[in-house]
Amino acid sequence: MKVLFICLGNICRSPTAEGVLRSIAAREAADLELEIDSAGTAGYHVGAAPDPRTSAAAARRGYDLSALRARVVEPEDFQRFDLILAMDEDNLRTLRRRAPATGRAHLQLYMEFAPELEVREVPDPYYGGPNGFEEVLDLVEHAARGLIRHLRQRSRAA
Repeated sequence: MKVLFICLGNICRSPTAEGVLRSIAAREAADLELEIDSAGTAGYHVGAAPDPRTSAAAARRGYDLSALRARVVEPEDFQRFDLILAMDEDNLRTLRRRAPATGRAHLQLYMEFAPELEVREVPDPYYGGPNGFEEVLDLVEHAARGLIRHLRQRSRAA
């Protein structure tokens, strides 16, 4: 299963989701064969490491984002990935507009994997205070476990 996380600039939310899912899957779902990546819908930060506040918040919880670099979602991604998970409605709309008719990826909001939270979007922490980065981590950790449950059920049904 190939999963791609998407936010606007690929320096806060989507790399956090990528790093969190990699770590949780390695610990709790090593049986699932996952390829995980992240990208942005805008090219503001191509080649940049995650925002230092993102990296610091992640590190406090044991997640290492240091190897990640921002990139822009490409047309090939719609063929390469099974799931493309947007952090918010705006980026989901952008993805739907850019998706080629022949794309195979399923597009949806990441927080749909944590319906019990009744939160549809992962808020962008970029212009907020440090608590925003902690909130992003809380949400993506919860959604990661929901996604793993979903992938396990899908695997069993196949």
